[in-house]
Amino acid sequence: MRAQFILSEIGIGLRRNLSMTISVVLVTFVCLTFLGAAALLQAQIDKMKDDWYDKVEVSVFLCPSNSAAPTCAAGEVTQEQRDDILAALDAPQVAEFVEEIYPESKEQAFEAFQRQFGDQFWASAATADDMNASLRIKLTDPEQYQVVADVVSGRPGVESVEDQRRLFDNLFLVLDRATWAAGGLAAIMLLAAVLLITTTIRLSALSRKRETGIMRLVGASTLFIQLPFMLEGAIAATLGAAMAIGGLWLGVEYLVTDWLGQSVTWIPYVGTADVLAIAPLLVIVAFVLAAISSLVTLSRYTKV
Repeated sequence: MRAQFILSEIGIGLRRNLSMTISVVLVTFVCLTFLGAAALLQAQIDKMKDDWYDKVEVSVFLCPSNSAAPTCAAGEVTQEQRDDILAALDAPQVAEFVEEIYPESKEQAFEAFQRQFGDQFWASAATADDMNASLRIKLTDPEQYQVVADVVSGRPGVESVEDQRRLFDNLFLVLDRATWAAGGLAAIMLLAAVLLITTTIRLSALSRKRETGIMRLVGASTLFIQLPFMLEGAIAATLGAAMAIGGLWLGVEYLVTDWLGQSVTWIPYVGTADVLAIAPLLVIVAFVLAAISSLVTLSRYTKV
């Protein structure tokens, strides 16, 4: 009997404040979508770091014959200079971070250049002599790329040193800022959701002021009086969370997996499993929103 009464009260409250209930669902949906997107974006960054940092190389470009770099004043790199560079990389304090060294000749660099840019009209003027011979250094610990780069930088015969991780770090910095932006928007929307749920519960409580007064006079407990209002907010917030989870799942499935995954295949992407992994978090946040709103409101508006 009590359960039936509570369910009927919930139905009455939702019908009386239908427009506000819909607003709660939509605002909760939007804020949890932003929150979920921020979590998925961070998961995407972590996947890319795990995959790309393992492939980080330090590229040591050796002096060509026509370089203006101070370390190339003697002209094209000599065998003695090569041996000196390799000896520096073989030193005990550096060798532990070097997994493998892959020499690349001018001819090999030119072949790679042609494969990448051969269809461009300006590439037809390039020759093998315009390329740099190089050493590609595979690292055992990508975190220590700077140690290896510092050892070879500025040595005679070395025109420049490029550490690929610096390029990745710039990309990840942009993605991290995007994550913070999404998280900031989510925080603003969470505040809006709390205020809107609070307003909805308040209006529902005021519209049933007479009924709650009678219930208190006949001895109903505070929990029994407040429970329908709490469940109304929880139901609206849960519907918003369910919509957010569904929207994120569809977005990952069709935009990320089916579209981006087929177009750009060299990036590890988040999947629907990652959406399901954060789904409990979104549901918990929805319940917390409803609980906070209920505690703020019901202590004042159901004691009349």
